[in-house]
Amino acid sequence: MAAIELLAVENSLSRSKQAQYQVLQFWLVVENRGYDKQVEVYWAGRDGVWQTLSAAYQARRGDGREYWLARVSISNRSGLALPGAVNFALRLRYDGGEIWDNNGGWNYHAPARSGVALAAGLAVQNLAIKQRLEAGQHYLQIKVATRPAQAADKVVIHWSDDNWRTSRQTACRRNRRAKQHTAQIWTARLPVEQAFALEYCLCYRSKLGEVWDNNHGKNYRLSREPLRVLILNLHCYQEDRQDVKLSQIAKAIDEQAVDVVCFQEVAEHWNHGHGDWASNSANIINRRLRRPMHIHTDWSHLGFDKYREGVAILSRYPFRQARSRYVSDSQDPYSIHARKVVMAQLDIPYMGVVNVYSAHLSWWEDGFQHQFERLCAWADSQLGGEVKTTLLCGDFNVAAGSAGYRLVVDGRRYEDQYLAANQIGLFEKIFRVNDAHWQHLLADDYRIDYIFMNKSGDLRVTSARVLFTDWDYGRVSDHCGYLMSFEPK
Repeated sequence: MAAIELLAVENSLSRSKQAQYQVLQFWLVVENRGYDKQVEVYWAGRDGVWQTLSAAYQARRGDGREYWLARVSISNRSGLALPGAVNFALRLRYDGGEIWDNNGGWNYHAPARSGVALAAGLAVQNLAIKQRLEAGQHYLQIKVATRPAQAADKVVIHWSDDNWRTSRQTACRRNRRAKQHTAQIWTARLPVEQAFALEYCLCYRSKLGEVWDNNHGKNYRLSREPLRVLILNLHCYQEDRQDVKLSQIAKAIDEQAVDVVCFQEVAEHWNHGHGDWASNSANIINRRLRRPMHIHTDWSHLGFDKYREGVAILSRYPFRQARSRYVSDSQDPYSIHARKVVMAQLDIPYMGVVNVYSAHLSWWEDGFQHQFERLCAWADSQLGGEVKTTLLCGDFNVAAGSAGYRLVVDGRRYEDQYLAANQIGLFEKIFRVNDAHWQHLLADDYRIDYIFMNKSGDLRVTSARVLFTDWDYGRVSDHCGYLMSFEPK
């Protein structure tokens, strides 16, 4: 297969009262040769002047390649002539070289007003390839091109908005107003108002039989943005260049489009036990975000002899309720063994109601078992009704594979979501099979920060990565951060 290929091209003309518009669109498929690659269409109209048009990534193809689209609309409002027929070639530039597709040296040609034309050898092509459903989007418009020689008499979309637990079929309508000989255009509109994701494939029927397009075996899929959750221990004002690092944390939250943040070792000046909101580290980070979040924080004990130390939850979604509770035997603010957890209930669009807990528990020898059991009991008491999913987030002070981790595993109620995203085979042994030797496989895993989700929850983790390392936003604490994405099961 070529590194860059043409799928379809459109050269069409439209009019308004003020001007005429020529639309050029180029549908391409490209090999994934690095994140920083550039995909371009090099084209010239009737004036013979060559121009470069950048393409934009659309979605991943089922065979691992990528769909890209280049589009430009040109107006004659300024008095300039429209380009008319165009000649063009395709170019893929990446670190290490560039690859051209110029149709074997002859370039491609799209006559003026020719509409949509399919590349040689293609019988059908989806022209509405995207990967995201927008917030508030109620309908998805599907557009399909078929080769006239195939004489398709029906195009049907087979689709599901619940991971194929149920499925539906919608017949497309042929656009007979688009008078062209290069392709037949079929359209349909699917309702997606309540859906988090929609998956579909195409089937067109003619006297010659049926032809299916299921995106090379993976189907086409669009989804809303996932729920992104970040956990980070802030190290209680013990960092050099602390103010710079607080800004760096805010930058990462903005750039990674984080929805929910769970902080531990949140500090503010002791101030004779009264605290000082202006110095609260979670509050400072929140104020430095482009769009500050809703915030809920509480403190547990005196930290480093001069701070109120606690935990916090930041959320882009309003709190339906926000609470805090000691889970430790001690509630003495002068004891480091006094541990309080904060909880927020959130209504996540297209996902439902989720209870999030930000916790910083003691080491195993200092009371982890009783604290975790109290936390679970509290979380269990808040389940039911609308609430299906619980996320226990934070610094649990038990290493993967330790006695404390075994307590979580043996309880078989909560599962390690970082492991679920990155070590599927190992996750299955620990949380599904409960293999007797799984501890040995975690010997080099030094994590003590986790997101545990209840096994019966309605969400599933789709990705998990480490942040705030020497290679990713820099060190901001004596802990790394963990960013995980979730979507409905």
